[in-house]
Amino acid sequence: YVHLISHKGEGIDSNTHGENISALVIELNIYESIFSSSVTGSIVIADTQNLISKLPIQGTERLSFKLTTKLDNDTPATVIDCTEANGTAMHIYAVTDKQQVNDNTLTYTLQFASKEFVRNLRTRVSESFEGRMDQMVNKIFTDENYLDSSKTLYYQPTRNKDKIVVPNLNPFAAIGMMCQRALPDIYRSKGAGYLFYETTKGFHFRSWESLCVDSNGDLRDAKQQFRYVQGNLDAIAPKPARALHQKGPSPASAQPSNQDRITETYKNVRSYKFINNFHDVAANTTLGTYGHRVITHNIYDKSYREDDYHYHNQFNHTNHLEDFPSIVDSPVDYDTKEGTPYQKGVSDYPESRVSLQPTTRFLHNEDTGHFGTDVGDDGILEAGRIAQVNKVHQGTRLEMTVNGQARLQAGDVIDFDLQSVENRETSKGRLDPQYSGRYIITDIRHRVAQEKFLQVLTCVKDSSKSGYGYAGKS
Repeated sequence: YVHLISHKGEGIDSNTHGENISALVIELNIYESIFSSSVTGSIVIADTQNLISKLPIQGTERLSFKLTTKLDNDTPATVIDCTEANGTAMHIYAVTDKQQVNDNTLTYTLQFASKEFVRNLRTRVSESFEGRMDQMVNKIFTDENYLDSSKTLYYQPTRNKDKIVVPNLNPFAAIGMMCQRALPDIYRSKGAGYLFYETTKGFHFRSWESLCVDSNGDLRDAKQQFRYVQGNLDAIAPKPARALHQKGPSPASAQPSNQDRITETYKNVRSYKFINNFHDVAANTTLGTYGHRVITHNIYDKSYREDDYHYHNQFNHTNHLEDFPSIVDSPVDYDTKEGTPYQKGVSDYPESRVSLQPTTRFLHNEDTGHFGTDVGDDGILEAGRIAQVNKVHQGTRLEMTVNGQARLQAGDVIDFDLQSVENRETSKGRLDPQYSGRYIITDIRHRVAQEKFLQVLTCVKDSSKSGYGYAGKS
C-alpha cells in the first residue's frame, strides 16, 4: 500500500507506519533521468477524508511504497523499493493543484523527491579535495555534513587525479564541477566528462561511454528488446504485481503458467515517436558537434594555442553504441581542403564554433592543466567533452510507451526492432538501417494509474548501426 507518514512519523491514528492512502490515489508518477541528480515524482490524490487538514499535509511528509512486476522475482535489482523500512522513502516537498471537485472531494498533487534532493538544498560544501574524481564524489556523497546518503553509489574510476577547491556550493553543484573534469578510465577512451544521476536502484557517477561499453571496451548487453506491435494492447497489458504494495506473498508464487506469453508482452511497444535525430545539421553545426575550435589561454605564461575538433577524425577516439558515425563525411560545399582537390565535409569547418578555455599551470604547485593532465591537452579534451554532450542531447532521440518493468532504469541499454515501412513481401522483414538498433534509456516516467503500470522511455543513440546505403537485415 501507499503510506503517507507525517512529520511526526505517524498517521492520523498514531500509526507508526503512516496513513494508508492507497484508496485515495488516482495516479502515481516517478521520474528518473541520466541528466538529473535525483529521482522525483508526483502522486494525485482524491481526498474524501480531508486528510490534507487532519494530518496535516504541509510539505514535510514522507511517502512509502513499493512497485514490482510479474517479469521477475523480487530482488533489489528488479523492484522499485521506496519504503520507510528500507530507508528509501520519498520526501514530499510541495502540495499543488488543489481544487474542490464536489461537496465531499478535494483533489491535489503531492510533489516528492528522494532524501538527497532536499538534503542538497540544505547543505553546502566548502572544502579542498585531492585525488581521483570518483573518490572526491564518494566523500561528498557519504559525508554526514553533505549528502549523508546510505544508498548505493555505482561509480566508474577516473584515469586522472587533481586538486579541487569547492567554494561554498551545494553538494550536487560540487559534484557537477568534478563531472566536467573527470576523464574515464576505460579501454580506448580519450573522452572527457561524467554523468551524476539517481535512478530507483541507486546513484551513478560514470561516463556516457561506460553506458555503451564495459571496462574492456566490449558492448554492454541490452537489458530488454522492444518491437513495435500495432493494435490494442490493453487487453493483454500486464497489471503490476502488488503495485504500491508492501506486504504479502512473493510474486513468484503467483506467476502465471504461461510465462513465455508474459515475457513476450513486455517486449511490445504500445506507441513510439522520434523526437529528433542527427539530421538537424544546422543545430549540430552551431553547437560544435562536428567541428569546434578551442582557443586555450594559459594564464601562467600568457601563451595561447588553438585546437580543432574534427568529428569524423576523432570518432574512434571514444566508445559508442554503434559502429558508424551518424552523419557521412561527404562534401557539403564547394570549399576544398587545403592542399587537396577534395571538398570539405561537415567536420572540416572548425570555426563553426569557437570557444575560449582559460587554463593555468602550477595552480596547486603542479605542472598540470584544467583536467589534472598536461596543460596541452585542455583544448581538445574540452572540445571532445562538448561534442559528446551534443551527440547525446542532439542525437537520435526516441520516445516510446511500454508495459511497465520495474527492473528498467535510466542508463540501461535496449534494442529497438523497427521494421522497414516498405512492402513486407519485398523487404523480407528487414529492419530500418538507421533507426533500429541499440539505444540508451536517458529518461523514464513510471506511471501507475487505473490499475495499469506503464513506462514512457526516452532513448538516445549517438551513432548508427550501419553506414548509409546499407539495406538492412532481417
